[in-house]
Amino acid sequence: MRELTGMSRNAASYDVATGETGESRPSPIDVHVGSRIRLRRTLTGMSQERLGEALGLTFQQVQKYERGVNRVGASRLYDLSRVLDVPISFFFDDMPDASGHSNGNTHVAGFSERAEFGGPADDPLAKRETLELVRAYYRITDPSVRKRVFELIKSMGPMDPLPA
Repeated sequence: MRELTGMSRNAASYDVATGETGESRPSPIDVHVGSRIRLRRTLTGMSQERLGEALGLTFQQVQKYERGVNRVGASRLYDLSRVLDVPISFFFDDMPDASGHSNGNTHVAGFSERAEFGGPADDPLAKRETLELVRAYYRITDPSVRKRVFELIKSMGPMDPLPA
């Protein structure tokens, strides 16, 4: 194993050939990127198998990317952005810094894109129920009906917005 001083990931030894650290746990960055892949894939209603086929991968490889076990290379990230129809920056949006706080790299988008799997358990945007609600909402084809449903749901909740 080859060590790089000052350039190693997670202050551990890093093998350039395999991309592995001397640690058994995945990098928090890889986990975050994987969670964003999973988020976008599920929001589009795409299965791991279908995403894998579009990328020339097995669904098991997609699973490893989504868990952060396998690092996503630049060309694969580019392919993912094309297949999932998002900019590459989407995969890094809302990434926490080392202290666990958001780094301010926020992507202005619909509320559904802010949900992140693997987030805090009390975050309503990380729940499957929210994902199902968003999917059902976007299946409403008539824009005027969709707007009325949106207004109805807003009127049923408290006036205070959810904490960010």
